[in-house]
Amino acid sequence: SARVSSGPWLSLSWNFSANFRMGIDLKAGGRSKRSVRTAPKSDNVYLRMLVRLYSFLARRTNAKFNSIVLKRLFMSKTNRPPISLSKIASLMRARVSGDDLSSKIAVVVGTVTNDERLIVVPKMRVAALHVTETARARIVKAGGEVLSFDQLALQSPTGANTILLRGKVTSREAYKHFGAPGVPGSHAKPKVGHKGNNHERA
Repeated sequence: SARVSSGPWLSLSWNFSANFRMGIDLKAGGRSKRSVRTAPKSDNVYLRMLVRLYSFLARRTNAKFNSIVLKRLFMSKTNRPPISLSKIASLMRARVSGDDLSSKIAVVVGTVTNDERLIVVPKMRVAALHVTETARARIVKAGGEVLSFDQLALQSPTGANTILLRGKVTSREAYKHFGAPGVPGSHAKPKVGHKGNNHERA
């Protein structure tokens, strides 16, 4: 212990313990220990309505499908990557027995995009948060159907006859640059500012 005198009028004493630890200034409730989202960050009214709908279904039904859809509705946009028509068609062929892909509904909590490389679009039923205009036109032209999630909840409240699909998260351009480019064994893509003849290439 140390005793310090700060004048004739006051004597201060501090006792330092060996187990002394600095505290953290926290708000009431303490440090947040859960990093999982319990609500979407977006203020989109339609997304919020879907969250209310599927939180009700997840609570009142024992179907795991509704819990998964609700969890994916909370996710950020990078964790809800788009999926193309060709990918949906190939995944549905692998999961549906027989040639009729419309016997089950492909459910995508995200965006469905067109793929010009797919020459013939099979007849499919797709439920998604967003479908691009070209992809929607091609699905409808093939005799298929595009559903919104509120329509899906009416047709299949427990997720029966549905197949839950999602795009590849690591397809983003940013993932190609993760890592150290040039290091032996690394396949990271270098970030090149200019590609002209007057600039040095990495």
